[in-house]
Amino acid sequence: MLRYLPLIVKNCWRNRRRTILTVASIGISMCLLGVMISMYHAFYLSDPTPDQALRLLTQNRVSLTTVIPRSYQSRIEQVPGVRLVMVYDWYGGTYKDNRDPKNQFARFAVEPEKLFRIFGEDRIPDDQKKAFENERTACVVGRDLVNTFGFKLGDHIHFTGDIYPGALELTVRGIFDSPAASAVLFFNKEYLEQSLPERRRGQVDMYEVLIDNPANSARIAQAIDERFHNSTAQTRTESEQAFVVGFLSLLGNVKMFLMAIAGAVMFTVLLVSANTMAMSVRERVREVGVMRTLGFTPGAVLGLILGEACLISLAGGLVGFSISTLLMRGVAKSPFGGFLPPLPLFEPGVAATCLMAAAVIGVISSLVPAWGASRTPIVEALRSTD
Repeated sequence: MLRYLPLIVKNCWRNRRRTILTVASIGISMCLLGVMISMYHAFYLSDPTPDQALRLLTQNRVSLTTVIPRSYQSRIEQVPGVRLVMVYDWYGGTYKDNRDPKNQFARFAVEPEKLFRIFGEDRIPDDQKKAFENERTACVVGRDLVNTFGFKLGDHIHFTGDIYPGALELTVRGIFDSPAASAVLFFNKEYLEQSLPERRRGQVDMYEVLIDNPANSARIAQAIDERFHNSTAQTRTESEQAFVVGFLSLLGNVKMFLMAIAGAVMFTVLLVSANTMAMSVRERVREVGVMRTLGFTPGAVLGLILGEACLISLAGGLVGFSISTLLMRGVAKSPFGGFLPPLPLFEPGVAATCLMAAAVIGVISSLVPAWGASRTPIVEALRSTD
């Protein structure tokens, strides 16, 4: 069929407006499909980074919104294989105006002296790290927040509490860089603790646990939870990646949601492509008859039409996947990117899936009209007036 490739390309451009519109339609649909596949891959199929594989999260077994005692920290530290345990509290609060999505970024209360030992992949100058550790009202911000808000060292940031009462006045003492999304702010847990009423002290949302070996993560997680099995506040310990997927489950069945959208997109683009190819073949029935008289076999005619549809679909798939990579870049850098697992800007498996889906759609959508045209008797085809 390679010898017919110039003819296939020429046939694709015989009606340029229709081809461009078809490529655009398929491209938009495949763009959405590319985003869905990328999200699915990131949530359920991607492997954690070496640093992430060394971290576990311990929370209340009931739900993320139910606290656990601060006294659990020392008992977790005694579990074999645990290197370090850090308080990791979601603060929430309001920065300026919550109606603007840009202002809704992650902020956590932590133990400053442990933060950059737990998150070993994050980088911050030593003097800034020491300033964060030594000043009670200090905070550090990720580079993505600096790029968004223009924060500088010494800036004051004011938060109005919602989950926690009162307000916080923080001073930026450090800016860190991270290989992952860094739209996040960390501040001192003790500063938050001292601002709370007595009845709310001594409680935490969850713990970040640094372990010695990723191969022992399941055993360590089970050992931690067994320590509190008979406690009034039982725990659930899991990997960071599992925690993120569990967090998404609060929104519903995300996996089914992504699969349903992908299926709807493929069905829609199949209809668009089938309609285009049916129109194209119907206009060329007489031309097919002429080709048959010149010696083209039914198989060659079938291959030409299928190749034309496949080439148009692949072009649309390539355009759509290219746009989806730009959208994924925007998602990764968005205010909500810090809540998501690492979203690769280019994943070969996702690209192959999108292009393969486009090729399959092109073949399926043109199979019936192509088969009918290739099997039409020569005399009947030459009499066609369409």
